[in-house]
Amino acid sequence: MKDRTFFSFVNCLGFLTVFMMLADNGLGQWEPVGLSGGGGMFSPSISPADPNLMMINCDMSAAYLSEDGGHHWRMIHQAQLRTDTQCRPGFHPSDANVIYASSQGRLKISRDCGQTFTSIGDLRESLSGEIAINPSDPGVMLVGTRNGRCFLSRDGGVKWTACDGPQGRVIGFHFDRTNKGRTVFAATDKNIWRSDDGGRTWAEKSDGLPWKEIKGFSGGSNSVDIMLYCTVTSKLENGVLQGGVYRSRDRGQSWQPAMGRGINLYTTKLDRWSYSPIAQYRHVLTTDAGPLTVYVTNTSTGFHPPHHETVYRSDDGGQTWRATFFQDPRFTQYNVAPNYVTTSAGQSYKGGDTPFGAAICNSDPNRLILVWSQSYITHNGGGTWFNGDTYPAPGHQPKPGSAWACTGLVVTTTWNYYIDPFESNRHYIAYTDIGFARSVDSGKTWIWWDKNTWTPWRNTCYEIAFDPDVPGKMWGAFSDVHDIPNDNIISERHGHNGPGGVCISHDFGASWKPETQGLPLRPVTSIVLDPHSPKNARTLYAGVFMEGVYKSTDDGKTWTLKKNGLGHPQNMRVYRVILHEDGTLFTLICAKRPGRGKPLMSEGVGLYRSRNDAETWEKVNVSQLFLYPKDFTVHPENSNMILVGVCDAGRGDQSGGLYRTQDAGRTWQRIGRQARQTFGGYFHPKRDGWIYMTLTEGASGAGLWLSQDNGQTWQAFEGLPFSNIQRVTFDPSDDRVMYITTFGGSVWRGPAAP
Repeated sequence: MKDRTFFSFVNCLGFLTVFMMLADNGLGQWEPVGLSGGGGMFSPSISPADPNLMMINCDMSAAYLSEDGGHHWRMIHQAQLRTDTQCRPGFHPSDANVIYASSQGRLKISRDCGQTFTSIGDLRESLSGEIAINPSDPGVMLVGTRNGRCFLSRDGGVKWTACDGPQGRVIGFHFDRTNKGRTVFAATDKNIWRSDDGGRTWAEKSDGLPWKEIKGFSGGSNSVDIMLYCTVTSKLENGVLQGGVYRSRDRGQSWQPAMGRGINLYTTKLDRWSYSPIAQYRHVLTTDAGPLTVYVTNTSTGFHPPHHETVYRSDDGGQTWRATFFQDPRFTQYNVAPNYVTTSAGQSYKGGDTPFGAAICNSDPNRLILVWSQSYITHNGGGTWFNGDTYPAPGHQPKPGSAWACTGLVVTTTWNYYIDPFESNRHYIAYTDIGFARSVDSGKTWIWWDKNTWTPWRNTCYEIAFDPDVPGKMWGAFSDVHDIPNDNIISERHGHNGPGGVCISHDFGASWKPETQGLPLRPVTSIVLDPHSPKNARTLYAGVFMEGVYKSTDDGKTWTLKKNGLGHPQNMRVYRVILHEDGTLFTLICAKRPGRGKPLMSEGVGLYRSRNDAETWEKVNVSQLFLYPKDFTVHPENSNMILVGVCDAGRGDQSGGLYRTQDAGRTWQRIGRQARQTFGGYFHPKRDGWIYMTLTEGASGAGLWLSQDNGQTWQAFEGLPFSNIQRVTFDPSDDRVMYITTFGGSVWRGPAAP
């Protein structure tokens, strides 16, 4: 068994201090960098054996674990566990070292508090809903599957049998502790079932519910009492509000409304910010430690309290309620610690919906966690809430322009990492979802922009270009469309018609101003500067998605389209522009699928080159078809040597990999392939023959690889916890250190060799 004294030591010293100790001992070489939060978080869980132990799954492939009550988090290594946003982990009721979790649908177990996970059991269906463990007999477990069935194990998850009865998407289970868990409850989106013989036979138990549209379920029981709660769709029937929250005091034999005094009973939209005219209740949470204490989450019927989305708490089984969650700083009852969004914007941006996920500690009814694209945690029953994804940097009071520290809960996409060419303490991150962040202490803490300084298109920053002679002067490529050129865009799961533009900053990225005369209102995915152009009349090139390459010769004030010979009328999806030191200009046009389920088109896709300042273009990969290229790099000393990352074009295709030309594109060689989606290849700036290959979206193992012999053999960075890797950037002052940008795991700082 693991010695948990060590983890108490971690909690006392703090995440960053311990990381440095581990690094000095050669045990930990990678650290997350940047702002935390940003992407979707789901299926949280809290250990009843140790209320400080929590898990979260995110929608960007990683799962995270906290051992200090949600203040700091560590990413679980991708080789041990992959995320599952559809299944809540199960913590052992008395042994905090034992954790059951779903890894992309498959059941795994950890016996060392999440350091390592191994597969367990003969369950062949993908997990869904939750993993439930009987507190009275931990060998007995229940799980749901994505086929709409429930399975039972009586030996700690080794052998599983299907339950004859419950059907539908599992919402929750409960083991009745008044009779040592022999009575079991299962709730799905179709009904609620009870078994009185330990799961062998089941009967429906929904008398008193107005309909069987189950949204949430929770049970609490001890040696004396049992309370069951559920939420169903709220509706107006003949002008009367029905649905919402229900309770049962008789083990599900009958259900009564629990829409007591204080809960949102409004039936009209108060304002244009309301989510719906009737509050919908989703998550319902109670515990064995206090069955009469119950929480529910709701959608809003208006922006301001008492109409807002919140977490209601009742201590009398739903007879009376009080709101406990007031996130917007403009609310009088504001009780949520500020984060970089609410501080910088002066408001919250949740949109009135319920959390993506919510959990309560079964042994402590005062500990809850809510997750959206940020996480909120309370240790005092909703009296106050703090942020699991961010906290003010030491010595900083929260305000616009203040610095924030990383908690390790890094759930967003990053495109590029920059170290300022004039002041090495200034670092910058180009983000998806949260746009842009800057650091003035070499990446230790981060400053987010605010509503007075951000760009008109603040979802995504793709690239930055620095003026070579003027400190603090920089241009950025911005867009309200994210994920270009990843599969969300290529397969058209996300829209790509949003706006974007070029902006300029004169103060090291502290504020931005648009420069768009002549540019279409389209996503700008790339921006480069000609360092040989006149000062204050710089020549710049911007890659504009679906339009082409635009050129400016007046510092970015006006722009002209340059697409002669570029792409195809049906595909002008310019993604990346690179200007080589010798003056050769390159651009990449990424893949296009003309419709869902259709094959990728060949027209226009590929790498292009201009030798006359973008006046005309020629295709570089005429001899080698690329249907789905993602990124490319040109050797800094030889523009004839180019690396292109290519993905498989579809089912059955294996043309993806890392391709190289050494003769300006006349011939190509695939020098690496480790997965179906290769993002790109990158040269080490000082080590001849060192090439890095990055994998993203579906890599089954390590996402970063190094060849030290010019692509003949490859070695994986097995120590890097995250697998969906995008780009590699080196520290100019120490080429042994590099920064890795990722698709969903922020930035990681680590060694240049495995």
